[in-house]
Amino acid sequence: MEKRKIIAIAGELASGKGAISKIIAEKLGYGIYRNGEYFRKLAKEKNMDVTSFNIYVEKHPEIDFEIERSASEYAKTHDQFIIDARLGWYAVPESFKVYLTVDIEEAARRAFYDENRKQTENFKTIEEQKQDLIKRYELENERYFKLYHVKKQDLSNYDFVLDTTKETPEEVAQKIMEAYQKWLIE
Repeated sequence: MEKRKIIAIAGELASGKGAISKIIAEKLGYGIYRNGEYFRKLAKEKNMDVTSFNIYVEKHPEIDFEIERSASEYAKTHDQFIIDARLGWYAVPESFKVYLTVDIEEAARRAFYDENRKQTENFKTIEEQKQDLIKRYELENERYFKLYHVKKQDLSNYDFVLDTTKETPEEVAQKIMEAYQKWLIE
């Protein structure tokens, strides 16, 4: 399979995919394609939080297929961009595939204090946020296996895996870019 100048960043909820994608895009002069923004927009249009929308999408797989197909279609006519999507690696297999992990306590803290999430996630405590993250993670895993027969948490799917728990977004971005440059010339 021919390698493309596309970085697919997947990972656990609140692992930093969005912030890290933005840093890498700025440093490399790449564009960004974000499935998550599209998903949140659809949830908001239905007046649902993201967890409720996850449950809704389970009963409406055409929405999931549309979201994943959009990344694949975009890649047919674009190069030098980052896919910020849980299944970006699956939609564009010729990309440099990255998976970010994070400790669930840190993920809950990050998500709870992230103002951008307040329109579709609004919890009173970090513990409520944590329980929601766990539930969403399980819902996504079940749905992706049912629809695509893949397990996003299977680390063998990726070219590079990194724990972001104790790293700054800038440190993570730098490590990804270094691994990406090596991957390109291998």
